[in-house]
Amino acid sequence: MASVSADRLSLDIALARKTFSLNVRETLVLDGVTAVFGPSGSGKTTLLRAIAGLESGAEGSICFAETVWRDSAEGNFVPAHQRAVAYVFQDARLFSHLDVRGNLDFAAKRARKAGRAPNVDGAVEAFGIQGLQDRRADSLSGGESRRVALARAVLSCPDLMLLDEPLTGLDRAARREILPFLKRLPEQSACPILYVSHDLEEVAALASRIVVMREGQVLANGPIGEVGRSLDLGPLSEGAGPASLIEVQVTRIDTDGGLMALDAGGEVLRLPAAPGTQEGDRLRLFIDARDVAIAVERPGPMSIRNILPAQVGRIVSSDTAADALVDLFFGGEMISAQITRQALSELQLETGQQVFALMKSVRLAGDFR
Repeated sequence: MASVSADRLSLDIALARKTFSLNVRETLVLDGVTAVFGPSGSGKTTLLRAIAGLESGAEGSICFAETVWRDSAEGNFVPAHQRAVAYVFQDARLFSHLDVRGNLDFAAKRARKAGRAPNVDGAVEAFGIQGLQDRRADSLSGGESRRVALARAVLSCPDLMLLDEPLTGLDRAARREILPFLKRLPEQSACPILYVSHDLEEVAALASRIVVMREGQVLANGPIGEVGRSLDLGPLSEGAGPASLIEVQVTRIDTDGGLMALDAGGEVLRLPAAPGTQEGDRLRLFIDARDVAIAVERPGPMSIRNILPAQVGRIVSSDTAADALVDLFFGGEMISAQITRQALSELQLETGQQVFALMKSVRLAGDFR
């Protein structure tokens, strides 16, 4: 994969509305895909729009690399059309009166006019839209329109690409279809990407860094593995309920048994071998809290393959809820288990207690099945 140099985006932005305020003062290291993550209403899209120059009410400063896009104190403002930014909205926003070829040509012509060199044939092949070029934009499926929108964005030859929840509204089959294109996007665009999402699994599959937002402010900013270990991201996700993500390394692939062994904080997990995976590869796992059970003693022979010794951390329980959430630590990693309050009482779980985590289902992040 072609390397993408890391740029810096310095933000000191304030925007006040009647029911919402955005206050972000951060320097983002942009390398590959940086996720802007948080629940609906946290300010993710507003932040992206401010960066793109689409929020006229925003005050403060925005500096990308060495270029100042906004400086309210100095009265400087670079309008959206003069920023080398490609923005892919949730609804693709293709030109409905044009066919796919016309949509792509529009972006390519603007890039050439700006002195850039778009590769139309390369983009068409990269996003698998060879057979769509004569189709009108309004005849495309959701997944097809997103691929065309991504190709059009790449052909604009931007310095920064902004993606606002590009998988929103797609069914699971369409999400599986488009995810490989998104994974290759840093290589195809040759520029850093800010990727807005409220889905933890989606973020884990794509991003190397993460900006976590809530109520218009940034809670955390850094490499996704480090942030995931220091901040419980599950409650902020609107994807699949309470869940955890952990980073692992492939240590062995058993071609006969069809399993791969993964090092997770010094413990071993086993999963079906993923196509194309090699020993030494680093992967991210998505673990639904409902798929984690707890035992106070190591169980006897059973079909569950992933049973790890763990220590009980935080316990979240309420008299008004049927379930409780229990954090479990092993080897520097943390996963959550969602169990019934009745089970919590019967097991007499306490913080610091040594138990066993039984993972009934573990999957690679982004395997939307």
